[in-house]
Amino acid sequence: MIPIIKTRRIIISTQLNSGISINSSDALSLEQRVDFMDVISESLRISQRTHLFNWLQGGFQGLVGHEIMIFGIKSSENDSYHFEYFTSSRYFGDTQFSAVIERDVGLVSQVLNLWQETTLPLFVNNQDKPLQHGSYRVINFDQEALVSSELKDFVMYGFGHNQSELSSIVIFARLHKQANTAYAQMLELIMPHLHCVLIRVTSNRVNTLASSDNLGRLITKRESEVLQWLHMGKTNWEISTILNISPLTVKNHVQNVIRKLSVLNRSQAAVKAAKLGLIRMLK
Repeated sequence: MIPIIKTRRIIISTQLNSGISINSSDALSLEQRVDFMDVISESLRISQRTHLFNWLQGGFQGLVGHEIMIFGIKSSENDSYHFEYFTSSRYFGDTQFSAVIERDVGLVSQVLNLWQETTLPLFVNNQDKPLQHGSYRVINFDQEALVSSELKDFVMYGFGHNQSELSSIVIFARLHKQANTAYAQMLELIMPHLHCVLIRVTSNRVNTLASSDNLGRLITKRESEVLQWLHMGKTNWEISTILNISPLTVKNHVQNVIRKLSVLNRSQAAVKAAKLGLIRMLK
């Protein structure tokens, strides 16, 4: 697996803590426009995850500099987002990813609810004053949560949002630039193209999203409990003690979920179950 590896309001404030003023006249520079056209042209040739990762690490960085990208896709209004990630940071991996996408309580889930209030580009950090600009929003989030997630400062934006059969959400984290109008404008311009790339790259998986509920029904209540403790790193013996069942029974449950989820081992089973929203990780 590749290193996992996702349109305007009243100005409340016109200045961030850094002292850089923000105004509605901010626009893309000529250089940014040229870079944008190059990046979009390259996007038309992307069909595989390796292409996507290379694209994100190339000229794309000059437009939306980041170290971590999390994206989610859902196939209907009633579906939940199915997340994946790409990263160039050694501090962010499967453990952090599973934690931030945990349904309802994960950092991504919490911020997703806030983004859906306006669907404007939503910048999240613990340095700038809360702000709702005409083309983006800034919120100040708990520092400990941002640090422990390893996302640090990030921006969330999406495309579709219940207005199309397929919609996507992206989070660019460990940003290289500060929130401003030009940055928000760039996100608005690039998101439709990024959406098409994500759908194209994940087309095989998108075709199976609608069947995730059926997969969920195949996982029994006991298997779900075993998956939860697998995610916590417990051994078969420890799980058998917690659930008051035999280690052999636990082993059978683990083998069953590995088969049902079409993965190779217990670790992959726990991660995939978390991505599909089939389990709620225990604290």
